[in-house]
Parts: sequence; C-alpha cells; structure tokens
Amino acid sequence: MTRRIALLLVFMLTAASPSAAQGTPEPDFGRHLFPPELVMKYQQKIALRPEQRTAITGAIQQVQSKVVEHQWRMQEEAQRLGELLQATPVNESAVLAQVDRVLGIERDVKRAHMTLLVRIKNTLTREQQAMLKGLRDET
Repeated sequence: MTRRIALLLVFMLTAASPSAAQGTPEPDFGRHLFPPELVMKYQQKIALRPEQRTAITGAIQQVQSKVVEHQWRMQEEAQRLGELLQATPVNESAVLAQVDRVLGIERDVKRAHMTLLVRIKNTLTREQQAMLKGLRDET
C-alpha cells in the first residue's frame, strides 16, 4: 500500500511539473552550483580551508534535519492522499487540496536543498568555484 502511494506521488509530482507537461527542458542553473559531494571529492585539489569545511558541514547538517522533518510530513500527507483516493466516488476538491499540501512539502524540500547549494557556493572563493567547474566538466 505505501509503495503504491509513493509511486503515485512520484507520478503526480512528475506530471505536475510545468516543463514535464509542456515537454520543455528544466533550466540548467545547476551548472552554477556545487553539490556537497563534489566539494568533498575535490576538497584537497581546491585547497578547502578548515573554516570553509566547518561552514559547509554545518549547512549540510542544518538541511538534513529539515529534510528529515519534511519526509515525515510527506509520508503522513501521502497516506492521507491515498485514503482519499480509495473512496468511491473520489472527492475531487479534497484530493486536490491534499495534493496541494503534498506539493507544498515538496517545495519546502527543494527550497532547503537550494539554500544548501547557495550557501556552499557563497562559502567557496571564485578560484575554488572555477576549479570545481573545471573538475566537474572533466568527468
């Protein structure tokens, strides 16, 4: 049951994105940001300073705690959505209101991830960013 709800949510969230519906690609703003795994992988090559590492680690921990909270809420709201969808007939307005709650949580998760990526970028020097771009492009 939970697996079916999760699959349904994935389908709904994918289908709900404007670019998926229109067949247009997502903006490629990710090339301007640096995921934590990339920074960790090349921390010696970019000469990451201890205070930068501490700042990035703190930002990661902060986001992880938020995301765990959001995951709990997402599971709860997804279960409610599944219950609503089991009814015959389905109450359309209740389902759509519940979908809005689920999508709101997804937005919060994405915002937390974007916050992390921006904080990481702001922690790195221009030289470190340029080096990471080059290292990322090599792979």
